[in-house]
Amino acid sequence: MKQRIGMIGVGLMGHGIARNIVRHGYPLTVVDHPGNQPLDELVAGGATSVGTGEVLAREADVIILCVTGSPQVEAVLTGADGVLAGLRPGTVVIDCSTAVPGSTLRMAALVVEAGGRFVDAPMTRSVKEAHEGRLNLLVGADEATFDEIRPLLACFAENITRVGGTGAGHTMKLLHNYVSLGSVALISEAAACAKRSGVDLDVFVDVLAKGGGGGAALERVKPFLQSGETSGLTFHMSNALKDLSYYVDMTKEASCAHPIADAVRSTYSKAVELGGPQNPVLRLSDLMADDAFL
Repeated sequence: MKQRIGMIGVGLMGHGIARNIVRHGYPLTVVDHPGNQPLDELVAGGATSVGTGEVLAREADVIILCVTGSPQVEAVLTGADGVLAGLRPGTVVIDCSTAVPGSTLRMAALVVEAGGRFVDAPMTRSVKEAHEGRLNLLVGADEATFDEIRPLLACFAENITRVGGTGAGHTMKLLHNYVSLGSVALISEAAACAKRSGVDLDVFVDVLAKGGGGGAALERVKPFLQSGETSGLTFHMSNALKDLSYYVDMTKEASCAHPIADAVRSTYSKAVELGGPQNPVLRLSDLMADDAFL
């Protein structure tokens, strides 16, 4: 018998995860929530839904969380009708959200106190890879639990890296997103300067690609600079600001240097203020080329 999977957070990324879990024959139950994507495909594949995390926890062997961030993780776990209220001994809680490691360690302790096990497994890549079952997962878990859940993770992930123990996955995710979003911000600021200085953006992209500016960040920004296409990075300014804020919080908790992170966070904060929270990250260069950003 395959493990019974419960899931909280069937949004853009979570829907892809749920879709692949059902496709691989796992029994799946999800919590009803207004933020869920349409469940028709999942229900047609045999998935069911319940009203609360408590009810879900009473029926699941593994619970996957895919919510916005630490406040939401804490709420779905510790709320009056949350997961901890119904958690059964031995249940594995896998948090695929982006979260602050300090919060992760506190939530993990509560899960263990309730008799369960906690794994942080945040993801990288986009909605497209989520639906294709090709996410990257950064896992914080002991080796035995990691080996136990790896077949499940392989249903929706192409690259699965055990980073270390509890909290290491979320730490690595924030490091990754800081470098990724920071690189996008740096290239966008340079592109804004190029535009205001009269440098052709095709030339700008070509020179960077052939020199020290080449890499994954440029490949994501390039389609927008050349044609206005934003599908290469389906990430909103508000999400970028959240992740950078989490990163800065993490550096402060760990007494690490963060002057560059402060500047990048400030950049995304101003982008949210001027362009709105749902503006795609790839539009950052346009905002930064405007007089209002100066």
